[in-house]
Amino acid sequence: RTCDQLRCTACDFRVSLFNDYIWDQSCDYLFFRNNMPELSKLRAKMIKKKGARAYACQCSWRSIDELTDLQTEPQLRWVCGKH
Repeated sequence: RTCDQLRCTACDFRVSLFNDYIWDQSCDYLFFRNNMPELSKLRAKMIKKKGARAYACQCSWRSIDELTDLQTEPQLRWVCGKH
């Protein structure tokens, strides 16, 4: 399980999560900067993958398909946005 209220302290955006999707490898900073949080635009680079989850804010993104501790990735500045 993960917090569903993650917030990025770098760009001050809420982290969106998409079940059963991963990000295409061609994704880059400008793609997310220009398209977050509009799902209709983000779908252009989403790939369906059962059991995976795609995360993104306006400056960082990750595709997760196995149990992963995101706290081990210091470049991510995602924190619980409080419930």
